[in-house]
Amino acid sequence: MYSLPLTLPSCWAYYVLLLDPNKFYLDQYPSTGTGAVRITQSPQFTPQAEVLVLLLGNVYLLLALLAGVCIWTPHRTIAKRVWGSAFWDVGVWNDMMWGNVGALLPLIVFTIGKSGLFDDEKNAGSDTATGSDKPSAGPVYTSATPLYVSTACGVAATYVSSGSNTTLSIGLAYATLTALALRLAQSANLGSQNASNGRTVYSTNGFLAQPEHTWTDTANTTFTMLRDVSAAATMGTGVASLIIEGLSTGGLSYWGVLGSATIGMGVFGQVLLGAVYGAAMVLLHVAMYASLLLLVQQHDALTSSFGPLYAAICSQLIVNLSTSRIWFATVCAASTFVFLGDTGASTSMSHTKPRMVRLLVLIAAISFVALAILSWRQPLHIPRFTTGPSGTAAPLLDTSLSAAPDEEYGPLRYSNSHVHPVDQLVRDAEASFMSTLQRQSQTLEAAVVEYKRRYALPPPPNFDKWFDFAKRKGVQLIDEYDTIYHSLLPFWALPPATIRARVREALGFGGNNLMGVLIRNGKAVHVEAGPEWMQAAVVGMMEQFVEFLPDVDLAFNVHDEPRVVVPHDELSRLVRIAVNQSLPAALAHAAPRNAFSPRPDDVKNSKRIAEVKTTRFNVFAHQPTWIPSRMSCSSDSPARSLDDNTSDNLTAYALDDLGFVYNHTAFSDICNSPSFGSSHGFFDRPNAFNVIHELFPIFSQSKMSSFQDILYPSPWYWYGKVSYDSKQDYDWKAKINSLWWRGSTTGGFSRDGGWRRQHRQKMVGKLNALDQAMVLGDVKKTPEDLPEWTTKSVSRQEYKDIIDVHFSHVGQCDPGDCDAQREFFDVKPPVDQQDAWKYRFLLDVDGNAFSGRFYAFLKSHSLTFKMAVFREWHEEWIMPWVHYIPLSLKGEEVLETVRYLSAESEGKSQAIRMAEGSREWAGKVLRNEDFEVWFFRLLLEYGRIVDDNRETIGFAGS
Repeated sequence: MYSLPLTLPSCWAYYVLLLDPNKFYLDQYPSTGTGAVRITQSPQFTPQAEVLVLLLGNVYLLLALLAGVCIWTPHRTIAKRVWGSAFWDVGVWNDMMWGNVGALLPLIVFTIGKSGLFDDEKNAGSDTATGSDKPSAGPVYTSATPLYVSTACGVAATYVSSGSNTTLSIGLAYATLTALALRLAQSANLGSQNASNGRTVYSTNGFLAQPEHTWTDTANTTFTMLRDVSAAATMGTGVASLIIEGLSTGGLSYWGVLGSATIGMGVFGQVLLGAVYGAAMVLLHVAMYASLLLLVQQHDALTSSFGPLYAAICSQLIVNLSTSRIWFATVCAASTFVFLGDTGASTSMSHTKPRMVRLLVLIAAISFVALAILSWRQPLHIPRFTTGPSGTAAPLLDTSLSAAPDEEYGPLRYSNSHVHPVDQLVRDAEASFMSTLQRQSQTLEAAVVEYKRRYALPPPPNFDKWFDFAKRKGVQLIDEYDTIYHSLLPFWALPPATIRARVREALGFGGNNLMGVLIRNGKAVHVEAGPEWMQAAVVGMMEQFVEFLPDVDLAFNVHDEPRVVVPHDELSRLVRIAVNQSLPAALAHAAPRNAFSPRPDDVKNSKRIAEVKTTRFNVFAHQPTWIPSRMSCSSDSPARSLDDNTSDNLTAYALDDLGFVYNHTAFSDICNSPSFGSSHGFFDRPNAFNVIHELFPIFSQSKMSSFQDILYPSPWYWYGKVSYDSKQDYDWKAKINSLWWRGSTTGGFSRDGGWRRQHRQKMVGKLNALDQAMVLGDVKKTPEDLPEWTTKSVSRQEYKDIIDVHFSHVGQCDPGDCDAQREFFDVKPPVDQQDAWKYRFLLDVDGNAFSGRFYAFLKSHSLTFKMAVFREWHEEWIMPWVHYIPLSLKGEEVLETVRYLSAESEGKSQAIRMAEGSREWAGKVLRNEDFEVWFFRLLLEYGRIVDDNRETIGFAGS
C-alpha cells in the first residue's frame, strides 16, 4: 500500500500527457516566477518533441506498473524486519537492495555515455568543437574493457540471491534510472558551468535548470525534459523499492520492531507508523542523491558511480567475508584504477596499459570459469533443496548454521547461538516458500515446459482444460504437484490392462471396504459402498470436470488407515522400469495425441460392479503392524536394521539437543525411525487394517511414507465435516497465551497396556509430566550484547500455565485399558470445537490417520502446532515453519517452542505473523475449489496411466 503514492501520480501524469502533449511539453520549462530562470523565447513543439513526450508517457506508465508490482508482490522477505534489522544489517539485503546501492551503475553509466544518446553537446551539433570555452563532457577513455571487468567482478563480489525475479528486476530498473539521472545531472552541470561561469542554476520547476539563454536548439529542450523526468523517476522508484510491502503479505506485521509496535493498533496505527517510516526513507534518499549530485559536480558521473559500487563491496566483505569475495573485490579494484587512469593522455605508462588490460581480462576469465565450476557443483548463495523420501522437495537448514552430530544418527548441532533455532527455521522456511511462489508458471506454455522439466514426460491429455480450470478457480500453485507424480510413478511399470483388472478385483470383493466410482461418457454413473457423505463428496468434487475424464473405475478406501505396502525389492523394480523404460518411451513422442483412447473392451459400459469371490487383501485389525509397514523400506535403512536397538536417524531431520524438526519430510519417513514401531498407535494396534502387498491403485486420504496408496484431497474437508466459525474467533490479544488441545485416545486400539506405546498418550503424558524439561535461555551479560542462547534444565511445572493439553474422552480400548487411562490422565469434560479459538496456540495430532481438524485450525487467528507422521495431499502446499510449527514424536522441543513464541519479543512477533499468514494462506489454498483442481489433475494423470496408448497420448503444448 506504500507504493500507492507512486502509482496514482504516475497514472495521472500518463493521462495528462496523452490528453495534451503540447501543454505537458511546455510545463517542463522553468516558470518566470521569482528565483526561476526566464525564458526569452517560446519553445517550438516539433514532431520530434511530440514523439519524445509520448515516450515519456510510457516511462510514467512503466513506473505505475512497477509500483503495482510492488503493491501486489507476495514476496514477504522483501519487507521482513526492514525496520528492525534488515535495513541496518546489509548481510540480509536482497538483490533489489544490492541493485539499489549501485552494483551495476558503472557499466550502465558508461554505456549511456558512450552511446551519445543523451549527450546534449553532441545533439546540439557541438561535439566537434575544440574551443576552450566549451568544457568537455568528461574524460575520454580509450578502452572500455577494464570497466567491463571491474563491473563484472563487482557484481560477483556483491551478489546475493533472494530467489525472486521480481526483486531482481526492480533492483536493475532502479540502478538504470539512477544511472540515467547521474548522467543527465552531469550534462546539466557542464552546460550551466559553461554559460554561468561555473555556477549551477537551480529552478523551482526543474530539478536542475540551464542558466538564462535563448531556448532554440532541440538538444537543450530535449535534455531539460529528460533530466526532470529521470530525476523524479529515480527518486520515486527508490522510495517504492525501499518501502515495498504487498497487501497480500499481511501488512506491517512483517516488519520486526515496527511490526511488534503495531500489534493490536489497528489499521489506523499501522498506516500512521508506515507513513512515518516512508517519510524517513524519502529523507534518506534525499541525502543520498544530494551526495551523489555533489560528487557529479566535482567529478564526472562515471567516476561518481564507483562510490556506491565500492560501498556495496565493502559492506559485503564486512558481513559475509569469503575468499571469493576478497578475490573479486581485488580484481574489481585493480580494473577500476586501470580504467580511471586511462584517459587517453600520453604518459610514460601508456605502453604498459594494454598489457595490464590483457592481464586483467585473463585473470577475470580464469576467475569466472572457476566460479562457474564451483557454482555448477553448488550454486553460490542459493538455498539448496533436497529430494525427500517421497520425492517432495524439502528445504534443508543452511550448512553454515549447523555442524555434524556428536555421534552417529545424532541430531545436527546448531552453531549459531546468537539466533534462536525457531527464529532461524522460520526465516529459512519463509525464504524457501517465497521462492516457490515466485517461480510459479503464469501461462499454459510455461506450465508445459515446467512439467516436462520436472517429470521428463509430456503432460496428460486435456492438460489445457485443467490449466484453464485452475486459472478460473484462482489456484495459487500451478506447478506444485510432485505428490501426484510420486504416487503414480510405480504404476507406469504395470500394463494398463493389469491396473484396470486389479481395480475390478478389489471392488468386486465386498469385504475389502472400498467405495467404487464408475465414470462413463463423462459422468459418474455409479457409486457403490461407503458412507453417504463420502459418496456425495467424491462425486461432488469431480462434478465440474468429469466430462474431461476417460471411462475408468476408481477404488476409494473408506478406512482412515492406508492399504497398500509393496516390498522394497518389488517396488524398486517397478520404479526402475518406470523411469528407465516407460517414461522415456512417452517422452520420445514429439507430438502426442491430446485425447484419451476409446473405452477398452474390459471396461464394460454398465452400472454394475462384478462380484469377486476371493481377495488378496489381509485383515490385521487390532494387531501390531510395524513389520508389514516397513516392508518397502530399503534393507540398509534404520527401520530394517538387524539390530533391535538401532537409533533413529535424527541427523536427517532433527536440530540441536531438543530435536527441532528442520526437515519434516525426513521426519515423516518411517524408514528413518525404528522407534516409531513402539511409539505410534498405528504401528502398535491400528483400529482397522486391511492391507495388500501388491501394487493396487487404491485412493486414500492419508498414508504412511512406506505405503503406496494414491493420495487425494480428503472428502472430509470438502464436505465440511469440521467447520470454522469466524464469528466465534477472537483477536490475538484476547486469546489465552497457552497451547491447547482436547481429544480422545484414538490413534490405535489399546490392549494389554498398549496405550503406553501410542503417540497421543505419549504426547499428553510428556507435556503434563512432573519431571524436568530442557529449554533455551538468553545469557547475554548486557542488554546491548547479542543474544546468547544456551540450554538449561527447568521444572515443567514452572510452565504449566502455557500448556493446556488433555484428553476429553477415552475410547478404542479393552475395558481394563480404558480404566487405566482414565486413572492415569486428567481427563477433562468434552468441549465444543469452537472453544479452541480462545487460545493462541493449537495442537493438532495424528489420530487413527490424519487429523480432520487441521484445516479449521489453519483458518483461525491462532497458530497451529502439528505432530503428524501421516502424509496428505497438501505436502507441497502447506509448509512447516511457515504455516504451522512441526513437532517431533518425542516432543522434547514442544515446551521451548511454546515458551519462545509466547514470551520472547521476537518470538511473539513471529507467532502473530505466522498465525495471520497461515490464516490468509489457508483462505487461498484450502478452498473446495483447490481440492477440485488438485483432484482434477490427479484423475487426468491416472486416466493416462490406465490408457492402453499411454505412451502416445498427452498434451504437447499450444
